[in-house]
Amino acid sequence: MKKAEIEARRAARLEAEKQRVAGMLEFERKYLDYGYTAVCGIDEAGRGPLAGPVVAAAVILDINDPILYVNDSKKLSEKKRESLYDEIIARAVSVGVGIKNPEIIDEINILQADYEAMRDAISGLSVCPDILLNDAVTIPEVDIKQVAIIKGDAKSLSIAAASIIAKVTRDRIMLELDARYPEYGFARNKGYGTAEHIAALKEFGPAPVHRKTFIGHFTDPDKVVR
Repeated sequence: MKKAEIEARRAARLEAEKQRVAGMLEFERKYLDYGYTAVCGIDEAGRGPLAGPVVAAAVILDINDPILYVNDSKKLSEKKRESLYDEIIARAVSVGVGIKNPEIIDEINILQADYEAMRDAISGLSVCPDILLNDAVTIPEVDIKQVAIIKGDAKSLSIAAASIIAKVTRDRIMLELDARYPEYGFARNKGYGTAEHIAALKEFGPAPVHRKTFIGHFTDPDKVVR
């Protein structure tokens, strides 16, 4: 293949990516056109695992400086998420993160812990948003206009960016927990109920970072490994 042809294909792929990203800014542009000045995307990671925290992120992007290749975190490789995490942190107008540990999840349930993490993420922003784009939820006790978007992490660049921040933050926490409790394979399963993880629970019992309200089918939650 000739160099000119390679360059032409590369340019075409780049233009297609720019168009894709422009399409994912539809909601942000619409609400900015309505007169809102700070549009914030909200998403979370870790509602379903048996162990570890739930993490929420809030991200305000500069739509005049769109970050290419941002997408729903589930559609990206771990390497790409890590790279985009650094780029989002560097280029976003503001980023906030909220984390709720297993003790809180067990005390108030995962949904309420998720909401608390989201409220903390909003509070952690250096710029106060005047509208929130949420991935399919409405957060209680928040006095900011909210728009719940079904599958928002695939439709809004701000929500997709928040999904990346939340996912990478949580994955890094699970790597730290893996070093403390290597028998559960947290580096691989990130706390989700894989066959390997469930087998370890049955063999060793739960660690302090397990969610007691999630593991009753697999082990005695009161027999905690210290």
